[in-house]
Amino acid sequence: MRRAVRRWSAALPPALAVVLALALAPALSGCGLKSGSPMVDDVVPGSVGRGQPLKGASLTVTSKTFTENIVLGQMVGLVFRAAGAEVLDRTNLAGSISTREAIVKGDADAMYEYTGTAWITYLGHAEPIADPVAQWEAVREADRKNGVVWLPQASLDNTYALAISRKNNERYRLKTLSDVAALAKRDPSAVTVCVENEFASRDDGLPGMQKAYGMSLPAANVRKMDAGIIYTQVSQSDSCLLGEVYTTDGRIRAMDLTVLDDDRHFFPNYNAAPELNAATYAKYPAIADLLGPVTAKLTTAVAQELNARVDVEGRDPHEVAKEWLIEEGFIREG
Repeated sequence: MRRAVRRWSAALPPALAVVLALALAPALSGCGLKSGSPMVDDVVPGSVGRGQPLKGASLTVTSKTFTENIVLGQMVGLVFRAAGAEVLDRTNLAGSISTREAIVKGDADAMYEYTGTAWITYLGHAEPIADPVAQWEAVREADRKNGVVWLPQASLDNTYALAISRKNNERYRLKTLSDVAALAKRDPSAVTVCVENEFASRDDGLPGMQKAYGMSLPAANVRKMDAGIIYTQVSQSDSCLLGEVYTTDGRIRAMDLTVLDDDRHFFPNYNAAPELNAATYAKYPAIADLLGPVTAKLTTAVAQELNARVDVEGRDPHEVAKEWLIEEGFIREG
């Protein structure tokens, strides 16, 4: 559930986000999805969906409650709609567990999920797999027994990272986390880091990262704050040389931040990939050809841009998804 909870923290008080996740997930997963609305867009095939292979199908799409996953869920629904399906939109569902159960039980047919979330949270593995393709393959094979089909993943990788402002990096010229470790040894007072409370204490957060890179930051150099404040502090003040970010966040580009390369591959891979109920895929195997070209275009940079259209410009996720699909020629207005 980590990915859903951590994204909520930018929009809700962390305690409220956790309370909502715990309260809503059992209810929604126990009694099935009850909400949703038909997707009524008048869209037709572009480069995908020709011949309308889903004509006559009635499909439900879902997503988690953070911007990126909502946009991706809308893309799935719009592609299905252009391919001839009747689509029920049940995106923006609170809690990773709720969306997972919806796919497993067949209450929803398709969504974009993240390989790291599946491998660690759903499948219960303590150690991530460093190679992103190998991790996707492992998830795909392990999830067969759960009635879940994973289609090929995107290069879009929504994982943890540290970022620095362009202004500060003109002085330090940091490119990798190994560069940060070297600077911390050379000048310990220079490396100040702003992070969320959870990241500051998790083994797969700051403590584990320091161990992996041989760093030892003084406690006074680690400043804890809400995720939304971190981006502003790194961009506009001198209180944080570095800040914890999520690699596809639209504020990275909007605030002209540089993401440092995790050159020792410490952080797990969270590549987005279409996740389908197995019975749905068996009935409509054409879904693979519909979503494959879309997934292939979804890079981390594309996600940053689309997330910024929502989170920075204040636009509607559905319209952002539709606009991008049309821009790329995947679908057309009817």
